[in-house]
Amino acid sequence: MTQYYELYRSSSIGAALMDSLDELIVEGLLNPHLAMRVLAQFDKSISDALSNKVKTRITFKGSLRTYRLCDEVWTFIIKKPSFKFDNEELTANKIKIVACNARKPGEA
Repeated sequence: MTQYYELYRSSSIGAALMDSLDELIVEGLLNPHLAMRVLAQFDKSISDALSNKVKTRITFKGSLRTYRLCDEVWTFIIKKPSFKFDNEELTANKIKIVACNARKPGEA
Protein backbone atom coordinates (compact mmCIF):
# COMPACT_ATOMS: atom_id res chain seq x y z
CA MET A 1 0.00 0.00 0.00
CA THR A 2 1.36 3.41 -0.98
CA GLN A 3 1.96 5.83 1.87
CA TYR A 4 0.60 9.37 1.49
CA TYR A 5 1.57 12.51 3.38
CA GLU A 6 -0.62 13.48 6.33
CA LEU A 7 -0.29 17.21 5.61
CA TYR A 8 -3.96 17.89 4.97
CA ARG A 9 -5.13 16.48 8.30
CA SER A 10 -4.37 19.88 9.82
CA SER A 11 -6.62 21.65 7.27
CA SER A 12 -10.12 22.67 8.39
CA ILE A 13 -11.72 19.68 6.64
CA GLY A 14 -9.08 17.29 7.99
CA ALA A 15 -9.46 18.63 11.54
CA ALA A 16 -13.26 18.27 11.29
CA LEU A 17 -12.86 14.69 10.11
CA MET A 18 -10.49 13.84 12.97
CA ASP A 19 -12.82 15.47 15.52
CA SER A 20 -15.75 13.44 14.19
CA LEU A 21 -13.76 10.21 14.23
CA ASP A 22 -12.55 10.90 17.79
CA GLU A 23 -16.12 11.50 18.93
CA LEU A 24 -17.30 8.24 17.34
CA ILE A 25 -14.44 6.34 18.99
CA VAL A 26 -15.18 7.85 22.43
CA GLU A 27 -18.87 6.94 22.06
CA GLY A 28 -17.86 3.39 21.16
CA LEU A 29 -19.43 3.60 17.71
CA LEU A 30 -16.21 3.22 15.75
CA ASN A 31 -13.19 0.97 16.08
CA PRO A 32 -9.88 2.97 16.27
CA HIS A 33 -8.38 0.71 13.58
CA LEU A 34 -11.21 1.64 11.20
CA ALA A 35 -10.73 5.34 12.03
CA MET A 36 -7.06 5.04 11.01
CA ARG A 37 -8.14 3.46 7.72
CA VAL A 38 -10.55 6.35 7.13
CA LEU A 39 -7.73 8.85 7.73
CA ALA A 40 -5.43 6.95 5.36
CA GLN A 41 -8.15 7.07 2.69
CA PHE A 42 -8.59 10.80 3.35
CA ASP A 43 -4.82 11.33 2.83
CA LYS A 44 -5.00 9.47 -0.50
CA SER A 45 -8.21 11.13 -1.70
CA ILE A 46 -7.16 14.70 -0.92
CA SER A 47 -3.76 14.16 -2.53
CA ASP A 48 -5.32 12.62 -5.66
CA ALA A 49 -7.96 15.37 -5.90
CA LEU A 50 -5.41 18.16 -5.64
CA SER A 51 -3.15 16.46 -8.19
CA ASN A 52 -5.83 15.64 -10.76
CA LYS A 53 -8.77 18.02 -10.30
CA VAL A 54 -7.30 21.44 -9.50
CA LYS A 55 -6.27 23.28 -12.67
CA THR A 56 -5.96 26.88 -11.43
CA ARG A 57 -2.53 28.44 -11.85
CA ILE A 58 -1.23 30.91 -9.30
CA THR A 59 1.84 33.10 -9.12
CA PHE A 60 3.18 34.73 -6.00
CA LYS A 61 6.08 36.84 -4.85
CA GLY A 62 7.39 37.95 -1.50
CA SER A 63 10.48 37.93 0.68
CA LEU A 64 11.91 34.55 1.61
CA ARG A 65 12.45 34.66 5.37
CA THR A 66 13.36 31.04 6.13
CA TYR A 67 13.75 27.78 4.25
CA ARG A 68 14.75 24.28 5.27
CA LEU A 69 14.87 20.72 3.96
CA CYS A 70 14.25 17.84 6.34
CA ASP A 71 13.41 14.26 5.37
CA GLU A 72 12.76 15.33 1.76
CA VAL A 73 10.19 17.93 2.87
CA TRP A 74 10.86 21.58 2.04
CA THR A 75 9.44 24.32 4.29
CA PHE A 76 9.44 27.96 3.21
CA ILE A 77 8.37 31.01 5.25
CA ILE A 78 7.50 33.92 2.95
CA LYS A 79 6.99 37.45 4.32
CA LYS A 80 4.48 39.82 2.71
CA PRO A 81 3.48 37.51 -0.16
CA SER A 82 1.15 38.66 -2.92
CA PHE A 83 -0.77 36.07 -4.94
CA LYS A 84 -2.17 36.51 -8.44
CA PHE A 85 -4.68 34.12 -9.95
CA ASP A 86 -7.43 34.60 -12.50
CA ASN A 87 -8.42 38.26 -12.06
CA GLU A 88 -7.68 38.53 -8.35
CA GLU A 89 -4.74 39.53 -6.21
CA LEU A 90 -4.41 38.66 -2.51
CA THR A 91 -1.81 39.63 0.06
CA ALA A 92 -0.85 38.38 3.54
CA ASN A 93 1.66 39.18 6.28
CA LYS A 94 3.39 35.81 5.95
CA ILE A 95 2.76 32.28 4.76
CA LYS A 96 4.26 28.88 5.33
CA ILE A 97 4.65 26.61 2.32
CA VAL A 98 5.34 22.91 2.84
CA ALA A 99 6.42 21.05 -0.30
CA CYS A 100 6.80 17.29 -0.59
CA ASN A 101 7.88 14.98 -3.37
CA ALA A 102 4.77 14.28 -5.47
CA ARG A 103 6.21 11.16 -7.08
CA LYS A 104 5.12 7.82 -5.78
CA PRO A 105 7.86 5.37 -4.71
CA GLY A 106 9.41 3.70 -7.74
CA GLU A 107 8.57 6.50 -10.20
CA ALA A 108 11.47 8.12 -11.99
